[in-house]
Order: sequence, then C-alpha cells, then structure tokens
Amino acid sequence: MADGLGVSLAQAGLLVSAWAATVVVASLPLARLTARLERPRVIAAALVVVALATVVTASAETYGTAMASRLVAAGATGLLWSLINAHAAAIVPQRHIARAAAIVLFGGTMGTVVAIPAGNAIAQVAGWRVPFLVLAVAALAAAVAVGVVLPRHRVHTAVVVTGTQRTAAPVRLWPVLATAGLGGLVLSAHFMVFTFVAEVLAPSAVPTPLLLVVFGAAGVGGLALVGLTGDRYPTIVPVVVSLAMAVGVWGLVGLGRHAVLDVVLVAMWGLVLGGVGPAVQGRVMSMAGSRHRATAGSLMPISMNLGIALGAAAGSAAVDLWSPQTLPVLALVPLLAAATGFLLLARHARRGGVLGATGARGGTRTHTPEGTGT
Repeated sequence: MADGLGVSLAQAGLLVSAWAATVVVASLPLARLTARLERPRVIAAALVVVALATVVTASAETYGTAMASRLVAAGATGLLWSLINAHAAAIVPQRHIARAAAIVLFGGTMGTVVAIPAGNAIAQVAGWRVPFLVLAVAALAAAVAVGVVLPRHRVHTAVVVTGTQRTAAPVRLWPVLATAGLGGLVLSAHFMVFTFVAEVLAPSAVPTPLLLVVFGAAGVGGLALVGLTGDRYPTIVPVVVSLAMAVGVWGLVGLGRHAVLDVVLVAMWGLVLGGVGPAVQGRVMSMAGSRHRATAGSLMPISMNLGIALGAAAGSAAVDLWSPQTLPVLALVPLLAAATGFLLLARHARRGGVLGATGARGGTRTHTPEGTGT
C-alpha cells in the first residue's frame, strides 16, 4: 500500500492506527444513535457500509482517499462490535451466554487464521488492491446472511433468578476498568509489532504467508487453552498471558537463524495472542457482576482498539526512527508493565478486594434484554 499510494511505510501503518482510533471514538455514539432500530437490520446495514467503503479503498489513488474510506469502514466496524456480543447474548438462553460469547470470539480468531495469510498471499501475487475487493464481497455476503438468519431468532426477555437471602458484595468498578486497560496495553504491544508483520518476518526463509497461517492456527489453540483454564484461575491467567507474550515477542529477535525455529517462534507468539482476548474479557466479565456486565462488555472493544491504535502509532514512529527489527524489543516495555499491573490486581483480589471468578454468591441475578443497557 505504501508503494501504491506513494507514501512512507510509517504513513501506511497509520491507516491501522487511525482505524482503531475511529472504532474507539465512534462505537458508543453510533450504538446509541441506532438503539431504537432492529439489531439484525443495523448489523446488516453496517456490513454493507463496510463493503462499500472497502471498494473505495481498493480503488483509491491517493492516501487521503484511502484514509477517508478506512475511517468510514472503521466507524461501521465499531458499531458492529458494539452490537454483536450483546445480540448474541440476547438470542440465547441465560445458561448459554458464555458459550455464545466464546463462539463470537472464535469467529474473530478464525478470521485472523484465514484472512490475514490469505490477504498477504493474494497481495504478493495480484497486488494490495485485490484483497480489499475480496473483503468487500465477503462483507456483502455476510450482510445477506445476517438479514436472512438473525430475524428468525427471537430476543429473550429479561429473566430474574433469585438466589439466597445473602446480599451480593458491592462491585468496585476501578479494577474492572484497570483490567480492561491492561488488556489494551497488551494489545498495543502486540500491534506495535504486528502492524509491520511482513517486515518483522522478512529475515525468515519461511514464506510469510505460511508463517501467518502457523500464527493464526496457534492462536486458535491459545483461545481453547485459556477457555479451559480461565474460569479456574481467573486472576493468574492474565498475568501468565502477559509474561508469555513478552517471551514470545522477544523470541522474534531470533528469526532467520533456522526455518524450524522460526516456525516455533511464530507459533509461540500466535498461541499467546489467542489467549489474550478470553483471558481479559473473561476476567472483566466475572468482576463486573450481572449488574455491570453490559457496561463491562462495551469496555472491551474500546480498550482493545485504543490499544491497537496506540500500538500501531508507536510502531510507525519506531519504524520511522529506526527499523522494524527494533519493534520486538520495544514491545517488551508495555508487556512487562501490563504483567505487573495484572499481578497487583491479582494480589488485590486475593485480599478480597474484588469478586472472584463466579462473582458474589447469592443475591439476585438479572438477564438484561438487548438494548436496555445495564
């Protein structure tokens, strides 16, 4: 894209940062603006906007046009992320809400597994514009599927389940906000490197598309691993994931020494990344309790995309000053800071400062219907 639009590599990287920043700013206002509309229609319409804006990106002749089209697509994507998790929870029974959230997250992970290496491979053969056209067609197909399938599934009404007579412990929101923020910090470190993944992986003799397939496939494994352990060790898993990400990113410094080692290093990086989302999101949801769960859910796309924006911007600045090979070393700083923060929160939780994995026992639990807030 940098060559095709006549800009520097750092400027091209800012397309990623601007995308994420737009998601952060636009998500909540657009969700409120469309709150009275039927969710399936809004989701389908947002996908159509993504498709049309992506066609403009594919045909852009100037950097300004490409940036404007990416910002429009980012706003629609922010609206999608604001609605998808809530709607998935609203169309399943209370007992399946966690499973529905995991399926949505798994879909995003599979998108990484398939789309990124496929787009990279297509771009190397046919140029960078063709993957955007393929993405536009996929978005239109998804809009049609949403319009056909989602209206068939009714939204479950609110259900109140009364527990024992014990009063639920009050939920402190600052640990919830801190956990979401630290999750964003982990992603900022990752995207500091991943925004320039082709350049970072360049020293390896293994083809970049193949390494990206390994990366994505390992991410599915990380998602499953944290899914199995996150509820049992809710305070420790985020600490372990942050430290493991630091080790995985640091290992990228050794790329290019041996093909097998390169595959192992990239797989380790992908494995850890796959666990970041469920580790942080699971912890945030468990701490928030039923009363604040909808609010906590809206924090995740904001904090994660803010982390992506900051990471991409920091990576662009570092590439402009030094080189892509310095990025893994620089990413260690936010990763170690995040691990320290998660560790402090874990110690606070063990002292009884916040709720555990299962929340407060007893009290009243409420399933909030879609669109009613917290």
